[in-house]
Amino acid sequence: MRRKAKLPELLAPAGDLECLYAAVSAGADAVYVGGKLYSARAYAKNFDMDELRRAVAYCHLHGVKLYVTLNTLLYNSEIAPAVEFAAELYRIGVDALIVADVGLIRELRIALPELELHGSTQMSVHNSCGADLAAELGCSRVVLARELSGENIAKVTQKCKPEVEVFLHGALCVSHSGQCLFSSMVGGRSGNRGECAQPCRLPYGKGHPLSLRDLSLAHHIPSLIDFGVASLKIEGRMKSPEYVYTVVSIYRRLLDEHRSSTPQEDRALDEIFSRGGFTDGYYRSALSEGMTGVRSDAAKAISRTLKESFDAERVSVFARARLALGEPSELTLGIVGTDKTVTVLGAVPSAARSAPLDAEAVKTRLSKMGNTYLSLDRKDIDLSLDEGINLSPGEINALRRAAAERLGLEERPVPEIKIESPDNLTRGVSKLRTAHFYEPKLLHSLRDALDYFDICFVPLHRLSECEVIPCGVVLPPVIMEDELDEVKDMLLSAKEKGVMYTLVGNIGHLKLVLDAGLVPVGDFRLNVYNSYARAEYTERGFGNILLSPELTLPEVYEVGGRCIVYGRLPLMLTERCFMKDSFGCAECSRCSLTDRRGVAFPMVREYKHRNIIFNSAVTYIGDKGRERDRLSGEHFIFSTEDKYEALSVIDAFKNNEPFPLVCPMRRIGKRRADK
Repeated sequence: MRRKAKLPELLAPAGDLECLYAAVSAGADAVYVGGKLYSARAYAKNFDMDELRRAVAYCHLHGVKLYVTLNTLLYNSEIAPAVEFAAELYRIGVDALIVADVGLIRELRIALPELELHGSTQMSVHNSCGADLAAELGCSRVVLARELSGENIAKVTQKCKPEVEVFLHGALCVSHSGQCLFSSMVGGRSGNRGECAQPCRLPYGKGHPLSLRDLSLAHHIPSLIDFGVASLKIEGRMKSPEYVYTVVSIYRRLLDEHRSSTPQEDRALDEIFSRGGFTDGYYRSALSEGMTGVRSDAAKAISRTLKESFDAERVSVFARARLALGEPSELTLGIVGTDKTVTVLGAVPSAARSAPLDAEAVKTRLSKMGNTYLSLDRKDIDLSLDEGINLSPGEINALRRAAAERLGLEERPVPEIKIESPDNLTRGVSKLRTAHFYEPKLLHSLRDALDYFDICFVPLHRLSECEVIPCGVVLPPVIMEDELDEVKDMLLSAKEKGVMYTLVGNIGHLKLVLDAGLVPVGDFRLNVYNSYARAEYTERGFGNILLSPELTLPEVYEVGGRCIVYGRLPLMLTERCFMKDSFGCAECSRCSLTDRRGVAFPMVREYKHRNIIFNSAVTYIGDKGRERDRLSGEHFIFSTEDKYEALSVIDAFKNNEPFPLVCPMRRIGKRRADK
């Protein structure tokens, strides 16, 4: 949906109040912050509830919107507290929440229907189908994946129902947002929980192939304006106030003047923070090694010299006060230059026995705005004062405080919050044992063993390589807008060949599968952490859902879906082909990244030359019969195995035997770092 305003909203980050002051001073139209809970930047300073109240008041007094991030994935036990937290944010006047968990979105839609929700980039929205489903879920705006080209941004914006927000400047994840398990599986810190340890910034092989330069679309401002996007977002809740002010002020000028940046402005952006320069490779569909970079010591030294402090800027207000005998005292405050006013009533003045109120003394007391972000000059007070009356100093102060609080923070009523028990949200499904074969040739060599699985899946784009057509295909995890038609044709062809099931890992792909007449099976990429999300997906057509591999076994039992019991977990999904850049096309799907400890992470090619980076360790619970009996289903991933390795794994599961391969092994259910 194209925006209605002349210019896109300029959305700035703030990790604390000083950054918020810098953002507003620099000209942001809106600011996004994180609370102390459920924020995807858990290691930012973030805002407690008192600071959030002050942030709302400050932004609204300056005509700026405030959004709060609740964009982590949540466990069952966290949904109700998160909704209560959201209700408090709604009450104090927060303009919108940025959310990612489908289960939380479901409950917020029910409990707080008037609260505006923006779908986070963690939802992995790559096309108009995904944007429209996010709108059906309850999001009035979606933040598109950062990997979209300018052409695809324009197409999605033109076609989709909700508003579109686009990342404009700041750090890039090398993995598609919401599709990275590297930090979680290797380092015990979940990026989906806001705890990313940034393994992409570490060396692999002879360099830093996964460390992307920061994004800058400063040279594409006129096109972004013309596309009709609703909001342009700057990344940086971990950054300094100087960074926020510099970046926001430059983009403010570019938007207002409808132009691209100058070399001087590019240099200022580079000096405040960059990793060897910037990239617009995704936007231009120019994917190359030139997108990578690291932050040099020299760059850090320059940034440290750019220190500046930012204080709150007070807002000038005017006042009209009426103090009359026998009537409630009345005070109106208004922001100078606007039509925004509030009026409050206070205590009733009485007849003075001695020392009646003096007009100048009343004005002096009313003008003392203290810690309120307001500035009231005595000359801007219009006072109507009856003679011979009295009102105590405390009652005058209370009148002033009430008006100042209402002008800065007008609270909204909150409906009664009711959260249905997750036990009532999910229904049992038949147990399924499924397997994903990344290499179709392996499927052929295992014909005699495949009866062990209820459904075997192969990649949709490689179905033509199959000698015998399996009953299931895997939809590409990423489908850009300009790839939709090709994928639709492949699905229809698969249906004609006898395929019945499709493994689906993105909310934007569900309609494609249903329209093709196939049965959708939920992949782990849906990031189902809780029963509420499982219920939402079930009601939308998924008959069976694979839960997030980040869950422990007790959590899997509680939610009640299937889990991955064997295989190398896909840790990253990259838009760029690292195999081509680092190893050459001749080594396609036979190469791996090696970290500084010598640990190798295998890589395979995905649809359209995207890459999947797999874990070095193999998940295995074949010898845990009692635990397996409690699962609602099992899923196997075969990625780098040969025929004999795959057969040994199947036999081990059949016989409840120990891990049969000679390679690192991991168990499900390791204690999480956040517990």
